[in-house]
Amino acid sequence: MTTGSTEQDRGEGHYGRGAVREVCVIGGNRYFGKRLIARLMAAGDRVTVINRGSSPPPPGTIHLVADRNDENSLEKALLGSRTFDVVVDQVCYTPRQAEIARRVFAGRTRRYVMTSTVEVYEYEDSAELVREDAVNPRTVPVDLELPWDDPEFLDTHYGEGKRQAEAVLAADPEFPYATVRVAHVLGGDDDFTGRLDHYAERIRAGEAIAVPATNHPATYIHVEEIADFLAWAAGEEFTGPVNAASHGVLTTGELCEALAEHLPGGRTVFQVVFRAVEVGEHSPFSFTRSYGMDNARATRLGFAFGKAREWLPRAVTETLGKVN
Repeated sequence: MTTGSTEQDRGEGHYGRGAVREVCVIGGNRYFGKRLIARLMAAGDRVTVINRGSSPPPPGTIHLVADRNDENSLEKALLGSRTFDVVVDQVCYTPRQAEIARRVFAGRTRRYVMTSTVEVYEYEDSAELVREDAVNPRTVPVDLELPWDDPEFLDTHYGEGKRQAEAVLAADPEFPYATVRVAHVLGGDDDFTGRLDHYAERIRAGEAIAVPATNHPATYIHVEEIADFLAWAAGEEFTGPVNAASHGVLTTGELCEALAEHLPGGRTVFQVVFRAVEVGEHSPFSFTRSYGMDNARATRLGFAFGKAREWLPRAVTETLGKVN
């Protein structure tokens, strides 16, 4: 086992290079998911998109309509014999969903890549950047009886849902899985989260921004970079979890300074004011604990990350527009 890894690192070989790959993407019709699909198609892959049919996938893809929460629905959509070189699961949030996917795609794919999250480290508060082995999915307990179908429960247990989903995939040593633990994503004119807008509105209005009394920095990744990363990961052979984060951490102050600089008049007009909150809600991208990920494993495997401080001004401009 390689230091900092809970599974295998393999630098040699790629899936389907030199031939048309059959790639299945579950969900992923917006934000970095649609960018991933565009990259796969540009590389010459034949892309099948599975979703519930609420929105059409990009032109040129094969569209299968299925409810990923319903095993029979997935089996029916795959027509019993569809196989893939790679499956990229963008919308696996619970161990129940992972159980269904593992059963349905066992024997149907040579590689299964699940989009996970930095939130799996919600219990690993560390001043150091955390490595993948801080959360080994083979040792995470799984409870399928929790109310995973309750949206409110799932919303408040997002990190735990991802942890247990990873654990379900890891429980089968024959299942060829990898999980990409994604840092907080910034950038793009289609950022639907409204988190940067939250800050911009308060800076523009001269209102104080609520942050924890001890506010920790975090790692981030640009929306284009995570799409690049997922497209790259689809073609590699490593297994197990891998952290995906740009180099360097960003503080809430750095985010807000970049926003203030972007607004008309810049920092000569707008000042950033913080208000420390001991108890109660605080602003997005302000953290009571550390959320910094070590990206050494992915770097060792061959992916070249950018630097967060270098792309941050671009991300702000993209999300808020040239004038906001």
